[in-house]
Amino acid sequence: MQIITFTCEASGWESPRVGALLNSDYLLNFGNLFNHEISPSNHLAWFDMDGGWFQRSRETYDALAKDPAAIADAAEKGWLTRRADAYWLAPVPRPGKLICIGLNYRDHAAESNMAIPERPVVFSKFSTAVIGPGEPVLVPASSDQVDYEAELAVVIGRRAKTVSASSAYDHVLGYTAFNDVSARDFQFADGQWQRGKSCDTFAPMGPFIVTADEIRDPHQLSIKLRLNGKTMQDSNTDQLIFGVPEIIAFLSETITLEPGDVIATGTPPGVGFARKPPVFLKAGDQMEVEIEKIGTLNSVVKSSGGEQG
Repeated sequence: MQIITFTCEASGWESPRVGALLNSDYLLNFGNLFNHEISPSNHLAWFDMDGGWFQRSRETYDALAKDPAAIADAAEKGWLTRRADAYWLAPVPRPGKLICIGLNYRDHAAESNMAIPERPVVFSKFSTAVIGPGEPVLVPASSDQVDYEAELAVVIGRRAKTVSASSAYDHVLGYTAFNDVSARDFQFADGQWQRGKSCDTFAPMGPFIVTADEIRDPHQLSIKLRLNGKTMQDSNTDQLIFGVPEIIAFLSETITLEPGDVIATGTPPGVGFARKPPVFLKAGDQMEVEIEKIGTLNSVVKSSGGEQG
């Protein structure tokens, strides 16, 4: 199942809705399954695999996927939205937590002149940095060293506290593509990474969440980043130092992971600051993060131009 968050004219282009892609024409609008009752007060409840909102939506999707003839009936019941009428947001527009793992590809640690970590290097990005597919990354006026980082992201779908690596997958809703955009001048001058990683628009995510049942092994996926059509990063998630189960087990020792939390698992080699000469983003650049079986996340780069409304 491919899950998106979207707005549409029927919702006044405001209230985010959650749905799943059915075919080239339609998506299942989860909210419309509940006879237009009030949606959950917390948008993240849609991603809770143990919650009634998600369970009914999943069951309905599975039934429609098995019986395409039932799609016409679902349309008559008002359960569907035309894909062409949906404006796609980030699949998790405001994660409860946006956790990132640094230096998690051996070659990337080497190009960064950093030692191979003995345990996951953890940092965070503020949720206000999140943007959806196709939305612009804004380069701050005070930075001239903004960089790209293609990453596989994990979306949590079940509360996880002190879980073992062997049971970690039970807590994964699915996976999406992520771009850990970073202002290197902020990052290195500050002595810590928070500001340089958390500028507004520095967390493009999408285009959708591919549920875990469709990804047999998240550690066997090609991952690439293209900048203006040129491949800058080209690796495979089999090069991760710490895999998804190890990351979830490590984090959940001390941090309660909740549905709708997003974990970005690290970037492969080829980032801009490590190149000779360095390559930094500028207005007009086009970025594509492509991950096998997950899709392509497109972003355009623009100048900040001051305060945004």
